[in-house]
Amino acid sequence: MADAVNDWLSYDLTRVTVHTKENYESLVRAHVLPTIGARKLRDLTATDVDRWLLERAKVLSTRTVRLLHSLLNRAVNRAMAHDKVKRNVVSVCRPPLGRQGRPSKSLTVDQAKALLAAAPKSPLHAYIVVSLLTGARTEELRPLTWANVDLDGQADHDPPVPPSIRVWHSVRAGGDTKTRRSRRTLALPARCVAVLRLQRQQQNHPAQDRLVFPSAAGTEMDRHNVLRAFRQVVDAAGLDTDAWTPRELRHSLVSLLSDNGVSIEDIADLCGHSGTSVTETVYRHQLRPVLLGGAIAMDRIFGVEP
Repeated sequence: MADAVNDWLSYDLTRVTVHTKENYESLVRAHVLPTIGARKLRDLTATDVDRWLLERAKVLSTRTVRLLHSLLNRAVNRAMAHDKVKRNVVSVCRPPLGRQGRPSKSLTVDQAKALLAAAPKSPLHAYIVVSLLTGARTEELRPLTWANVDLDGQADHDPPVPPSIRVWHSVRAGGDTKTRRSRRTLALPARCVAVLRLQRQQQNHPAQDRLVFPSAAGTEMDRHNVLRAFRQVVDAAGLDTDAWTPRELRHSLVSLLSDNGVSIEDIADLCGHSGTSVTETVYRHQLRPVLLGGAIAMDRIFGVEP
């Protein structure tokens, strides 16, 4: 089994990102090689796989168990295509439910205000403000360039065009957004405009192709860069550093907008969801039963000062 999985890792992952491949390799080292890696492929049975999946399900989330099943299935499919084994027994097994993952939470208004108050001392200041007040995903903000930022709008148009960011790319494989609906243009609350003007000034008015939220080296931040800097702000805000992650800024936007009367349809559009069912499923804990534009509501909640 170890040979089959390593062969698959070496030759079948040419179209995935380096990060994805590293993630797969890490899962294989931790959960495949030490457990069933020594098992002879031709002797592997569906019962063996079922037992292995059940053991993994005791310590891993449902998503990770499903991913492990998928990795093993693809590895054995490759081995079967190369006449290493006659049948793929993994394909007949269904991954069980794993451990329940940590549910996402949303900041209260007071917690969000404390976070914003602590953010100006951080290089992640503008990132946190834009993430919280627009709901853009972290993988959408990290590759954002100034070419996709309009801080002036067109007030003389009918109707007026507000300042906005074009969320058209992400750090996902191929550079596209998570879904087609995710490619969207978001109006910027006044506080975002102010903090982005300051960010551009501090970067000495960079070229259009430069990143809006670069690392200290000027390169694109990865999720670890963001998490480290974010936890420092969380700590400075007096919040539990282990309790909050950058993705929960997006959940917080949903909760805050819902509490302030924004309809679920408008929230779904802001989040780039294909429909309200996705919003209801993923953000059900943040939505309120009493359900106007997101930027106006966020200005009312947080004011316009950067």
